[in-house]
Amino acid sequence: MTVRGYGSTTVVSGGAGELVLMWAGFPLLGAGLGVALAAGAGWVADLPWFPFQGWFRLLDRLPDERAYPSGAAVLALVGLVVAYVGARERLTVTVGRAEVRLHRDGHGRDIARAEVAGVFLDGAALVLLDAEGGELAREKSDLDQGRLRTAFTGQGWPWLEQDPHRAAYRRWVDGLPGLPAGADALLRARQEALDDGRGGEARELRGELGRLGVVIRDEGKRQYWRLVPGQRDRDAA
Repeated sequence: MTVRGYGSTTVVSGGAGELVLMWAGFPLLGAGLGVALAAGAGWVADLPWFPFQGWFRLLDRLPDERAYPSGAAVLALVGLVVAYVGARERLTVTVGRAEVRLHRDGHGRDIARAEVAGVFLDGAALVLLDAEGGELAREKSDLDQGRLRTAFTGQGWPWLEQDPHRAAYRRWVDGLPGLPAGADALLRARQEALDDGRGGEARELRGELGRLGVVIRDEGKRQYWRLVPGQRDRDAA
């Protein structure tokens, strides 16, 4: 984990060590696992419940001098794919006096300090709130929480020790009243995305719900919601 100061900004990221672990460690781990699986290919091929039976039967038929390099190469490639995905999913937070940049998956998002009324951590998620209680950003990461706090407080941002709206959340159950029109359909679609592991779609649907004034937080695959206070006032009117 790295915290760096560049003039008027502070950068919090996983650091070079994390990249080395991903790009070197995962392929090496995969190669080692591939050799082990090649050594036990005949035994694994006899397990009817184990996936990729055809591949293990092929390995079992190959001579050792070809089976071991083949197994190592295939699993090392899998390790490289995992490293690529992990590297793209790393979050880098660059905090300045006037704005913060949240950078992930090749895309950066800038949020002006003037828009932010509070910053806090909700579990592993970094959350930025606006003055009305809506969420400007919610980004999960494995960044060191103490260093994130230091980065924001050191630049004069309004750090909160907990979510000031936590008591307002209700667990989503399809059909219960209280949500604005269209929110139930979006929550149903988002629940399916969560159940299927489609994280990108779940993030996109979170944004759509935010435009309706609905804030979402997850506990595992359970969705909890609250209305932005201004949305509650509009619904009451």
